[in-house]
Amino acid sequence: MSVVTDEQSPGTASSGFNIRFPEARLNLDQNEEWFEFDVNGRSRTLRIHDYADLYRVPGLYEALVYDKLACKSPQRLAQLFAAVLTDWRIGADDLRVLDLGAGNGIAAEEFRKLGVHHFVGLDLLPEALLAADRDRPALYADYLVTDLCSMSENNLTRLEQHGLNCLLTVAALGFDDIPPEAFGTAFNSIARKGWLGMTIKENFLESDDESGFARLIKGMIDQQIIEIQAHQRYCHRLSITGERLCYMTVVARKTRDIPASLLDQVAHRQVTQVNGKTVELTAMLLGG
Repeated sequence: MSVVTDEQSPGTASSGFNIRFPEARLNLDQNEEWFEFDVNGRSRTLRIHDYADLYRVPGLYEALVYDKLACKSPQRLAQLFAAVLTDWRIGADDLRVLDLGAGNGIAAEEFRKLGVHHFVGLDLLPEALLAADRDRPALYADYLVTDLCSMSENNLTRLEQHGLNCLLTVAALGFDDIPPEAFGTAFNSIARKGWLGMTIKENFLESDDESGFARLIKGMIDQQIIEIQAHQRYCHRLSITGERLCYMTVVARKTRDIPASLLDQVAHRQVTQVNGKTVELTAMLLGG
């Protein structure tokens, strides 16, 4: 199996894991990227999106995604959110955050630096909860391991008890991990006049997107379910060949819940292009 050396690959040293990537000619999609690493005296191979396996190895997730591939999404969202809170003269300590796709808590940790004190984590993977407890103990007031598409009444009650007024989701949307209907359930669990902060790959906000998020976000804007406060295009991380993977970070104010009719429309509407062209999120947000 052909792999490139550290000198040929993105990033810096990776906490002793000796992370190696396949040669560039394989031309892998983002959710197909894989790597080799050494742990406990043997070599292993994983996909970058094999999150459960990544979380089982202490330090591997940060070494790969943040050290080696230079991920900046948590910081970029926190910076943009902080600027919006300043404009609104709202203290970060007023936020009670639902961290959707929480993983091991690295995004919530950035918001704790802003002064947020109350976090509820939510993830599909039990390994994420174990990693959060291991890597960032006491960060979350509560942490739910659940599928938002089939939430139990008990878990819905648990969310309600926290009086949540902010939804954060960092690089977790659009790859079948969190579908639009799951996002809708999370969004509807926060208070009216609450806040939304998210990062999402720009491809998932173009008119030929098949994930449904382009239609959902546009519907939320058109129906005035959210009021966009700030948005910015940025480099989420590097690919394994060193290419920039561009995302959008968005901060918005919630005005009301997403109606079931919009989620149903998103789930069943066929994807079409507009005049044979894709529409970038920037144009969408500005009404283009």
